[in-house]
Amino acid sequence: MWSAADAGSALAVVLTLALTAPAADARAAQPANCGDWTAYRQFLARFVQQDGRVVDYSTAVQQTTSEGQSYAMFFALVANDRTTFDRLLGWTRSNLSAGRFDSADVQLPAWQWGRKPDGSYGVLDPNSASDSDLWIAYDLFEAARLWHEPSYSKLAWALVTQIEKQEVATLAGLGPMLLPGPHGFQTGGTTRLNPSYLPLPLLRALAAQAPSGPWASIAANAYTLVKTTAPRGFAPDWAAWRDGRFVVDPKNGDIGSYDAIRVYLWAGLTDASDPLAKAWLDALGGMREQIAKTGVPPERVMTTSGVAQGEAPLGFWGALLPYLRAFNDARAANLAQAHLAALGASAASTAPSDATSSDAFVRGGNQPVYYDEVLMLFGTGAADGRYRFDATGRLQPRWETLCSPAHARS
Repeated sequence: MWSAADAGSALAVVLTLALTAPAADARAAQPANCGDWTAYRQFLARFVQQDGRVVDYSTAVQQTTSEGQSYAMFFALVANDRTTFDRLLGWTRSNLSAGRFDSADVQLPAWQWGRKPDGSYGVLDPNSASDSDLWIAYDLFEAARLWHEPSYSKLAWALVTQIEKQEVATLAGLGPMLLPGPHGFQTGGTTRLNPSYLPLPLLRALAAQAPSGPWASIAANAYTLVKTTAPRGFAPDWAAWRDGRFVVDPKNGDIGSYDAIRVYLWAGLTDASDPLAKAWLDALGGMREQIAKTGVPPERVMTTSGVAQGEAPLGFWGALLPYLRAFNDARAANLAQAHLAALGASAASTAPSDATSSDAFVRGGNQPVYYDEVLMLFGTGAADGRYRFDATGRLQPRWETLCSPAHARS
């Protein structure tokens, strides 16, 4: 039986080993086998149905979000798993877009699907989420290139056309900006925005695909958003544009937490040669300073004052790993990896023989938490060298160059 004391001792040992290790370049990719991606397979087993639906079991309605579908499609690309990619795409087409998700007719996917009050399942909120739409378009463009399948690219173009028509607005005094969705984010003179919806590598990739589109300008404006709304180096979950300037979000205030954690993740994943990479990262230095001070990332921060509250869940460590490595902060990156390794060992010791280390990511001792594992896959996948983004935003999966022959695996 693995006790809490045992877990604490294991964590202490791993932390000691990690923090006394040589401070090599924290961005140096760690070797990864060209074989199966175990963490990805665990994610599929826990959250993805055979029909291609990603289920968040931690929610009462057993929801599926367009976000979940888009992230899983990205992971399938990184894993060279075209069979799962097509299942995910097919389920999204049938259930979130009512069958209207083809190059000749695209309906933006509904963001939320799940169990209705009468017990049936279906769309719970038909509004779309622009970050998910952005990720799906990116996934399709990269799938077309990596798997040499032009039909993906045709669908991506059709989707980008709808994103530009329905989810991009020109804000007076700023220029083009990606709205969080088509409906409900512009009221009077106030436009609400979500900084985590704007990953710089994806904006670069769309700018390369569509140089006459708004994407290069959106990237520049997204940097202005992040820099302006993080006066103490912490990103907020939400912000707003009003009277020609960025202001605190009128609905959620200046809290930075579960949405904002992705802002650090995307900054850490941006190629260092991108012209905005260093400035973007430097604008977010408050999180690194907080970890240096307390040894843990906070669950939430009041971004205008810098006051931090609570200890973040494990997934935050996964999201922050690329960010800390981008700073070449070997000590903090090793600290993140030590937490992940020790908690994985704890879970393996307490779990049944057929369970996996992902059981460490359970809140309340019931189900693994979808969002934690997503952040973990993004962060540890990059840290293990399974993928990276180049300066133009193109995906460079490990299998493309180091696994011979490169082929789609089911």
